[in-house]
Amino acid sequence: MIRVLVADDHTILREGLVAIINASGDCQVVAQAADGMAAVELAHAARPDVAVLDISMPRLNGIEVVRRLTAEIPALRILVLTMHSEEEYVLHVVRAGAAGFLLKDSATAEMLAAIRALASGRGYFGSHAAGVLAMQVQQPQQPLEDPYRGLTPREREVFHLIVEGLTTKEIAKRLDISSKTAENHRSRVLDKLDVRNTAELIRYAVRQGLMD
Repeated sequence: MIRVLVADDHTILREGLVAIINASGDCQVVAQAADGMAAVELAHAARPDVAVLDISMPRLNGIEVVRRLTAEIPALRILVLTMHSEEEYVLHVVRAGAAGFLLKDSATAEMLAAIRALASGRGYFGSHAAGVLAMQVQQPQQPLEDPYRGLTPREREVFHLIVEGLTTKEIAKRLDISSKTAENHRSRVLDKLDVRNTAELIRYAVRQGLMD
């Protein structure tokens, strides 16, 4: 059986994916997550063969989840399943380490084929993503700017918690750090992203596709 982790913050969609995967006969969902941080934690705990991830998730964006899991669990194969069709998303997730990319309007059979391909060590990119990647090879563009602009892993966590609406004290409690340390992280996040306050940070996150 192919062990699968499913991460999507939309409950009905996530449960539908779980049901489809479990009914396939050769795949089994061993963990499911409703946010990016939970996806990272469950990937370490359950050690799936394939992770099926959305891009827009609370607490930690899917692109960052891909980047972290690729670095922390190299054997894990990651399929991004998303509604975002912009070429920037395709290129960002591939450069972060994803081995597959499908849009959410893909057929059920294609998603299962992608999971099987990844589990066997191959990549799988839907027609849209394949076209984007082919164009990038034929007509290379300037390197894409990292939307996190050099934030450290901890600063990225703080970034998403700020966007989620947590106060500095709440962030400190969530991350088990002092309020002073949390405030220092917050200040560095604002400085690196060249924004002045939380409102501007949220607008930045929306522009960069780093939140729903």
